[in-house]
Amino acid sequence: MTIFLQLVVTGVAVGMVYALAALGFVVVYKASRVLNLAQGYFLALGAFGALLLAQLTRLPFALAVLGSLLGSLLLGLLVERLLLRPLIGKPVIAVIMVTVGLAAVLRGVILLRWGAGNFGFPQLLPESPLRAGPLIVSPVHLGALVISLLMLGVFVAFFRGTTLGVAMRAVADDQQAAQALGVSVPRVLGASWAIAAAVAATAGVVVGSINGLNADALSFIGLKVFPAVILGGLDSVPGAVVGGLAIGVLENLAGGYVDPLVGGGAKEVAPFLVLVLVLMVRPYGLFGTVEIERV
Repeated sequence: MTIFLQLVVTGVAVGMVYALAALGFVVVYKASRVLNLAQGYFLALGAFGALLLAQLTRLPFALAVLGSLLGSLLLGLLVERLLLRPLIGKPVIAVIMVTVGLAAVLRGVILLRWGAGNFGFPQLLPESPLRAGPLIVSPVHLGALVISLLMLGVFVAFFRGTTLGVAMRAVADDQQAAQALGVSVPRVLGASWAIAAAVAATAGVVVGSINGLNADALSFIGLKVFPAVILGGLDSVPGAVVGGLAIGVLENLAGGYVDPLVGGGAKEVAPFLVLVLVLMVRPYGLFGTVEIERV
């Protein structure tokens, strides 16, 4: 029982990071009905950007992270303005393929600057684990959980309590109606991409603090959270949280119980097995909006 609880606790911490990364998918999809397949590389670039600022400027690491988040906001705005806005009204598959090309470009930039090696952030938290009865909690995982909860709380407050957040929700519900009420749809689309990039950068910094920095490993997180998005629902913010937690716990349980029996690999396969099952049984996810088209 102790092993089970230990795996669940660690899975919850990892799952909240997945939820944070999944939020970027949801924000873009809600506003534009576009799947951003470059989200994993926004995540990687945010993490490496924080490392670069810390090395070049000698700033405290917290300020370097803040600078990376601001840079990610700007990058998201530029991507929407230069690459995606000219495609408004074009087939969705064309927009998705642009995000695939963008992912290749961002990966090339990261590999040109840093290569495929492994890097690490400065040590900010103590290495000695914390104990809560029979459970052992890593300070890094606890810090990741706290940061993820704070960021998710900030974004929930933003969507509910700010004019721009309300406008984004209105555009997600009905673009034409929102535009008729005076909402600037292009402005909302730009904001959604900027927020998605900043959320991805935050998740990248958190993941980098846990696992270290590797371009391909970080970008793979963007693909790994896709099952969480599908499970919760592509257009549901609460669904992103529930899906992220479910995938994080399931992945950890598979790694703890199944991997020793089969020799490894179950931890990586489990999220995508869930993806297939959800698509077969409930294609719109647990909280996604069911859309029925009559022809």
